[in-house]
Amino acid sequence: MAENKLVKEITSMDEDFAKWYTDVVKKAELASYSGVRGCMVVRPYGTALWENIRNDLDSRFKALGHENVMMPMFIPEGLLQREKDHVEGFAPEVAWVTHGGEEKLQERLCVRPTSETLFCDHYKDIIQSYKDLPKLYNQWCSVVRWEKTTRPFLRTMEFFWQEGHTMHETAEQAIAETEQMLNVYADFCVDSLAIPVIKGKKTDKEKFAGAESTYTIEALMHDGKALQSGTSHYFGDGFARAFDITFTDRNNTLQYPHQTSWGMSSRIIGAIIMTHGDNSGLVLPPAVAPVQVVIVPIAMHKPGVTEKATQLCERLAKSFRVKIDLTDNSAGWKFAEYEMKGVPLRLEIGPKDIENNQCVLVRRDNREKSFVSLDCLEESIECLLKQVHDALYEKALARREEMTYPVSNLDEMIENAANRPGFIKAMWCGELACEEKLKEVAGVTSRCIPFKQEHISDVCVCCGKPAKHMLYWGKAY
Repeated sequence: MAENKLVKEITSMDEDFAKWYTDVVKKAELASYSGVRGCMVVRPYGTALWENIRNDLDSRFKALGHENVMMPMFIPEGLLQREKDHVEGFAPEVAWVTHGGEEKLQERLCVRPTSETLFCDHYKDIIQSYKDLPKLYNQWCSVVRWEKTTRPFLRTMEFFWQEGHTMHETAEQAIAETEQMLNVYADFCVDSLAIPVIKGKKTDKEKFAGAESTYTIEALMHDGKALQSGTSHYFGDGFARAFDITFTDRNNTLQYPHQTSWGMSSRIIGAIIMTHGDNSGLVLPPAVAPVQVVIVPIAMHKPGVTEKATQLCERLAKSFRVKIDLTDNSAGWKFAEYEMKGVPLRLEIGPKDIENNQCVLVRRDNREKSFVSLDCLEESIECLLKQVHDALYEKALARREEMTYPVSNLDEMIENAANRPGFIKAMWCGELACEEKLKEVAGVTSRCIPFKQEHISDVCVCCGKPAKHMLYWGKAY
């Protein structure tokens, strides 16, 4: 990437990464702060980005047989209390409705932080037989968690997500669903967002409240912090027992169904920003970019330029998300504007280009220019968009590999955590005490027990006892 910055107003990420992030969110018009503490206004450009993410994921879910539903946003307190571990895990983050109009409610209503209890309350009414299973439901909604410190997309009191909730005849089927949906998230991150992820299982300390096991995909941001990017949970029959959900099995005996839930939220937009962005602003992966190609006419005052650019826009709109800028701003201003907004390709066309039946295509990720014949424009754009995606992925993967450090003892762990941002790979004995000590002395949390295990040493990095697993550790958002 060339060193010169077209957008001077964005703080350099090396100078202040948090300020850089906020600058990009605001100046690229993804979101604005609202008058409600901890809540954001997602602006049209940010909403379009979320819609593309949502539509991509939604099509993947439906291809696997999942159906969308809409649940209430309020949960009666008694309903939330039904599953002990679940309510304890969420109690500090719950927002409560205590009054309806002027009247105090007899029972408080929780503004949903997640919807397991609502789904269970519904499932107990509609599941009677094995013939009713599996139930493969998903909903797109917002949820509320009363966060103390917030940052747009990464951690807000209200955020947007999808939450899948499924019920199955057997534990094996439910576990297969849990793993399948984690793979859906991982494939989406790689194929659509160009974000490499580590797939693995959370430790008992880090798993979801009420779950038997939680699976996660972990991504590494530009500043070396981890971001949990999607989770999938296996609940066993714990919720079913708490809510008395039973079904008659194939042998005509009563059984409890086995449950899963899985979710990906709007914080994935933060992951896109912090994985691919640079000092000029956003760099968006083509699959989800609101605008894939922006057309900038050059020398618009010359005869035929505006008309030709408009024709190209109409032509390309059949195959791509395309925008034309016919404002009277200078070409340099337009270049900077769409660079800041992360548009993958810029198409420039002026009098000489028209004369030569060509245009100029400029990639956002590396600013490389290509002179392309108008006769094969669609093919050239499709090829370049794939090249942009692949280059973004390879760059992010190379950065993650460079910022991943194997360590074999506590001193190395502490030294790396203090001086080398990134993932730390280290062995662990499986004891909670060691996990808590590493957080205390090194400031790191366990990110996941990766499915793809490596052998770094025979002993736990913390206590020196025989190791059970290799873990990814790190500081996280």
